[in-house]
Amino acid sequence: MKLMNQLTQQLRALDEQDLTRKRRTVDSPCGPRVTVDGRELLAFCSNDYLGLANHPRLKLALQEGAAIHGVGSGASHMISGHGRAHAMLEERLAEFVGGHLESARALTFCTGYMANLAIITGLTAADREAEIFSESLNHASLIDGARLSRARVRVYPHADLEKLGAMLEASNAATKLVVTDSVFSMDGDLAPLPELLALCEQHGAWLVIDDAHGFGTLGAHGRGALEHFNLRSPHLVYMGTLGKAAGVGGAFVAAHETVIETLIQKARPYIFTTATPPALAHALLTSIELIEGQEGIKRRAHLAALVAQLDDGQVGLKLHRWQRLPSKTAIQPILIGDNAETMRAGAALYEQGLWVGTIRPPTVAPGTSRLRVTLSAGHSSMEVARLIAALNVLALERTSDESR
Repeated sequence: MKLMNQLTQQLRALDEQDLTRKRRTVDSPCGPRVTVDGRELLAFCSNDYLGLANHPRLKLALQEGAAIHGVGSGASHMISGHGRAHAMLEERLAEFVGGHLESARALTFCTGYMANLAIITGLTAADREAEIFSESLNHASLIDGARLSRARVRVYPHADLEKLGAMLEASNAATKLVVTDSVFSMDGDLAPLPELLALCEQHGAWLVIDDAHGFGTLGAHGRGALEHFNLRSPHLVYMGTLGKAAGVGGAFVAAHETVIETLIQKARPYIFTTATPPALAHALLTSIELIEGQEGIKRRAHLAALVAQLDDGQVGLKLHRWQRLPSKTAIQPILIGDNAETMRAGAALYEQGLWVGTIRPPTVAPGTSRLRVTLSAGHSSMEVARLIAALNVLALERTSDESR
């Protein structure tokens, strides 16, 4: 069959370039220590940054939520699926980040991907001449949202304020969106948000911030990039995910109440999707309490100490030819470059019981394949030391092999 042969050839081409993606089935709860195919592994590839995904209080809260609200929501938020738990969660989220916004209101979504599609398509829906200014390293959901909007999209180089400023200066659009990750998911560095906000205020643009990897981990109380940079402006449209540091699932958008009402009326990913199970919303109320309280503060401090451990001149990473990209966040990329070598490194670590993500194109640019180490407050310093030792030996072995 010709069509099937075409697909087979495409899959073979991926395999020949070491670009085939494979899944592993985890038989234990999400956490630093997992069971995969009967093997006990130390995982450095999860986005459970605060180690809350298997927290006893969250498990009890989810059980309680199911007992009170049932399981499914049954319909979209616009019909009958918007339950009391959803309403309470949105009020709590608006309160949680509202000090950085004006007339704050929040809206919850099934995933961060859908939230980003909703923001970009919803805010540009009524203006055919709208322009989107997109960071070159943005997450796929932001890129796809811009494509689906059918607005004009202009991509500015990574963190290039001068180039973005020139683009905004040259724009005559009435609706302008500057769209960026806060913590770049494959690099771990931070966007220059204060400077971006200043440009948006100067040129009358919205600043759309995807804080998927900052919510819960950045700021004294875990309020993310807004708290970390002490931002406040009616120009801000903020997206935070609830399945990473928050340990549960879903996402939310927080902004001025007029922005949120616009998304309710215009954003197709919100209007035409069944609402999340209300029990998840109920559990997330406990998650926010943990993030904001003393336990959250202690977990963020421990996470910061683990990041600093990688930098320790005596016992930290010494990677020789490989390059650790500069990052002070839980995302610690180790740039290798070659697809095959990256896969070999990942396999060698896996054989030692260390599970680290191997990232290749199209997730990153060709020639920049990498190991993506993610740290969690659930890791111990001894476990991080084990990873450091394995990486140092592995990088040295690769260098020695090439010198022969």
